[in-house]
Amino acid sequence: MEELVMQDKQPTEDLKRSLGFGSAISIVIGTIIGSGIFFKQGSVLDSAGSSTMAILAWVFGGVITLTGGLTVAEIGAQMPYTGGLYVYIENIYGRILGFLAGWMQIIVYGPAIIASVAGFMSILMANFFGLGNEWRIPLAIITVGLIGLMNLLENKVGALFSVITTLGKLIPIAAIIIFGLFWGHQDAFGQTVREIHQSSGGFGVAVLATLFGYDGWILIANLGGEMKNPQKLLPKAIIFGITAVLIIYTLITVGILRFLPVATIHRLGENTTAYLATKAFGQIGGKLLSAGIIISMMGTLNGKMLTFPRIVYAMAKRQDIPFSKFLAYLSPKGKSPVTATIFIVVLAFIMMLFFDPDHLSDLCVFTVYCFYMLAFFGVFILRKRNKFAKRPFSTPFYPIVPIIAIAGGIFVLVSEIFNDPAGVILFIGIVIVGLPILYFVKKYYQKG
Repeated sequence: MEELVMQDKQPTEDLKRSLGFGSAISIVIGTIIGSGIFFKQGSVLDSAGSSTMAILAWVFGGVITLTGGLTVAEIGAQMPYTGGLYVYIENIYGRILGFLAGWMQIIVYGPAIIASVAGFMSILMANFFGLGNEWRIPLAIITVGLIGLMNLLENKVGALFSVITTLGKLIPIAAIIIFGLFWGHQDAFGQTVREIHQSSGGFGVAVLATLFGYDGWILIANLGGEMKNPQKLLPKAIIFGITAVLIIYTLITVGILRFLPVATIHRLGENTTAYLATKAFGQIGGKLLSAGIIISMMGTLNGKMLTFPRIVYAMAKRQDIPFSKFLAYLSPKGKSPVTATIFIVVLAFIMMLFFDPDHLSDLCVFTVYCFYMLAFFGVFILRKRNKFAKRPFSTPFYPIVPIIAIAGGIFVLVSEIFNDPAGVILFIGIVIVGLPILYFVKKYYQKG
């Protein structure tokens, strides 16, 4: 059978191919497991209305994510280049949609998701150090700044930090699961929240909230140009990573609902995890558990800081964005996208100052799912376009899995449109603004 030959639209690869399977799966798990599972328990429960439906929301969100991961893994194995979703969409649909996919990630999704995770993390850090709410934004800015500085070094440094923090985050996760399951006295199923805000949104919004917790899996695709054998490693890292997180999230949710009654979770909201840590393990144990969760979130931030600048770099290499020569700069020794990393950090700072992290998280999921949907449909297009080509990886149970991914994506988009139409219009507007920018940038470089 003939080998699959992609259109020559990928950026020239100057980055180091030094990441193996251990680094790849650590980045997937480390990037996914961060603030969502620890800070979304209250909002998921409020929207779902009962503990049973809350658990189902986490499972349903995981299944949607897994089907999406299996679908995109087929595309990623065929296009193992730096840029991820940006490269996939461009190869399948052409320059304009590809550009918008990249623009969305570097202007809206990337900085917003970093700001959201940092915002949630700063809540726990303020509690940990006994500081007031006025310290939340400064703590978030300092942490993002320091992790950004670390990622100015070569990619092995960020990858090593991902491995360490992924191993470190297993401690608080195991503690919550074991303590909740074996020492909890509540019934994890069947508890009902009696006082729910009218705007809580129902099961659809609950699933949307869980998807923020699962989000981040596709970011490993941005490092396709830095993996040793991306055709094999990329699908494995995505599939094993998402599956592991789905199991972990379900167990954590059951553990929390076994230990705390739903009325307490409803009342505490974002502070549920900090309260559980202290209640279960005392002041000292609670501090240690909180420290573990903070380290977990730092690992998530690092994974995002490691991957998003690669999209900026890929777009700059193509001269798709203003100041491309500046943003495509790589450090001479480490071959890291230095100015692209600084660019993402600065935009994240702006997001932190002007947006609430909970609101940001939902809008991030909506925005990226608009382009996930294009990728899900893209599997059908590629199979038709390359009918007799040999694929490095094929989505199992095709076409059922991609159809489930598409149905889940429609579910996400419709839920958020009904839940927050104003926010949806704002974020879509920011994405569309990219079109005139692409036009003027291309005219500028043609003149040059």
